[in-house]
Amino acid sequence: MTHELKHIIKAFLEAEKKGIKSVLATVVALDGSSYRRPGVRMLITEDNQMIGAVSGGCVEKEVVRQAQSVFVNGEAKIMTYDGRYRLGCEGVLYILIETFSPDENFITTFSNAVIQRNSFEIHSYFQKENSISNSYGSIFKYENVIQSLSKTTVTTNLVFKQKMSPSTRLVIIGAEHDAVALCSYASHMGWEVTIVASPTEEKKVTDFPGANTLLNIEAEQLPNNLIDEDTAVMLMTHSYAKDLRFLQQIKNSSPIYLGALGPAKRREKLLSECIELNPEINVEFIEKIHGPAGLNIGAETAQEIAIAILAEMLAVIRNQKPIMLVDKLTGIHD
Repeated sequence: MTHELKHIIKAFLEAEKKGIKSVLATVVALDGSSYRRPGVRMLITEDNQMIGAVSGGCVEKEVVRQAQSVFVNGEAKIMTYDGRYRLGCEGVLYILIETFSPDENFITTFSNAVIQRNSFEIHSYFQKENSISNSYGSIFKYENVIQSLSKTTVTTNLVFKQKMSPSTRLVIIGAEHDAVALCSYASHMGWEVTIVASPTEEKKVTDFPGANTLLNIEAEQLPNNLIDEDTAVMLMTHSYAKDLRFLQQIKNSSPIYLGALGPAKRREKLLSECIELNPEINVEFIEKIHGPAGLNIGAETAQEIAIAILAEMLAVIRNQKPIMLVDKLTGIHD
């Protein structure tokens, strides 16, 4: 969710430079099922550009139409969209549409939270009915700061609260062609990608479409603060010796996911030698290593392997056991 909000903020700033107003639409409640759940957002600019989405594409035109009154009078509103009769989604969406006019201080605070990888909350106040009111609106709550999206007075009792965690960071240790594919797909998911390559490989960040950072370093130079609890790590140097050195370097970290390329025998050898060199290594760290990395979907090409790896990462991050949805007895999002 945070990565979508980053795109919205960027689009707002570009529109503001041109003197174009913006409105924010947020799904704040849902009765039944829908393509996406509460907390998704979309920015609508005065020239009817849409950034983000609140559904699979079926609701957006109606949101743009409903947003026109907000552009005119500045009053926030709740619109309902009953998909049971139009989409077959068996759900009713409640969408808050409000003026989006954050000031410079708001943008600075948000940007600092993103850079420092701090969590924050968004509280959206509304009533669960088609209605217009200056008491509707959203506020951002940081550790010591509360900021409003606009000048509206928030007084309603019903509130949708959402915790915004840092964007998932993916640290790819390796710089071969399969790392390029993994980087590209992960960036499309909104993840912040850091590539770690040996200085002798003479790689540039432009060699990895979508990468945020390239570190041309040896294992011993890996920054201590690079890996936090919202970071996935993929060991794919194609060198056993390099993988072992990096594994030892990150042994005291707590990544949300840690994968390694290669067959199971290679993984066992890697772990055995790592434990032999570091007898006091945390058992939880060892058990966290996924190798061979990825789900068994018959992947063969670098692109297919990247999909298999990212699918497993998502399953681990979301605490899900991968199955075909056709075999799922409960709802898709349950």
